[in-house]
Amino acid sequence: MESHGHATEEYVLGVDSGGSGLRVALGTVRGDAPLATAACTEPVRTGPSGIDAAHLLDQLLPAVRQLLARHGGGDRIATGAIGAAGMATLGDQLRAELPAALAEALGLRQLALAADAVTAYAGAVGQRAGAVVAAGTGLIALGTDLTQWRRVDGWGHLLGDSGGGAWIGRAGLDAGMRAHDGRRGGSPALLARLEAMFGPATELPGRLYPRTDRPAVLASFAPEVAACAGHDAVAEAILREAACHIAEAAAAVCPPAGAHDAGCEVALTGGLFRMGDPLLVPLREELARQLPHARAVPGSGDPLLGSLRIARALATGGLLLPLHPTLLRVAVSPPETGTTRGATEQGSRPVSH
Repeated sequence: MESHGHATEEYVLGVDSGGSGLRVALGTVRGDAPLATAACTEPVRTGPSGIDAAHLLDQLLPAVRQLLARHGGGDRIATGAIGAAGMATLGDQLRAELPAALAEALGLRQLALAADAVTAYAGAVGQRAGAVVAAGTGLIALGTDLTQWRRVDGWGHLLGDSGGGAWIGRAGLDAGMRAHDGRRGGSPALLARLEAMFGPATELPGRLYPRTDRPAVLASFAPEVAACAGHDAVAEAILREAACHIAEAAAAVCPPAGAHDAGCEVALTGGLFRMGDPLLVPLREELARQLPHARAVPGSGDPLLGSLRIARALATGGLLLPLHPTLLRVAVSPPETGTTRGATEQGSRPVSH
């Protein structure tokens, strides 16, 4: 946990829930940077009813109370925003239970519940029109002209996430297995890296298929593909194809060039882009080819900062990002009760695919 000073004004709360655990940030209505942050390394469980609201609360509330105690105590949290991986498709329980629970426990007047792609957008682009590609193990692209959202991919490693870490890793493992078999498209270099990481190639299916974290295991091989790309044509081709997929996703969500704007800003965020030049060089070429009116920019923040920005915008009445029933929903607590029982939800705007 880290602290960044003391505040005397009303607080805002930002939360980022993902595959590596839960991160919490306490901020103020006026300041952009968090006052203090905390991390819970256990990922929030997902069950038959979707993301487990009780498990999230079990981790979140003690962390928030500890942060509040370090900054004067009390329940002066005006607004909060929770971004969660899977919120759009698995977040029904969170949307049903968290607003009332957090209003009762912490006195929140407004709570935003957002897909992690939305908080990544807010962290990377802010509240301007543009697009973000968030890529790690998976890949999702999100864009808005501030009237509606457009989402592309994020369908998981079996149905999509094209160009993401699991996609690259799987393609690299496939090339290694092809070399083992003597089939066209094989890479002896990737076969050597495969066997260094996982053991004999013939044992890989038995090691991989029973795993419940297969996407993460596949993605763990993506850096090996990048390491081979400088001297292996097959690895280089895999990253060029990944770059093409990433640029296609960005192009599909980027608002079109208008007569009076300077073009679409595309932010790239997520751990995949730490791969560096083996991926970024072909990606810049593909973005220039597919999106000549766009400007590729590094993300200025992460999903935790994005959730704080959304919470702060709620507190000041300045939320510009479009609302949507599953991507970005805001619950408002009745001031006379201080809870969201009977709460209203702010209206939504459409999303397109």
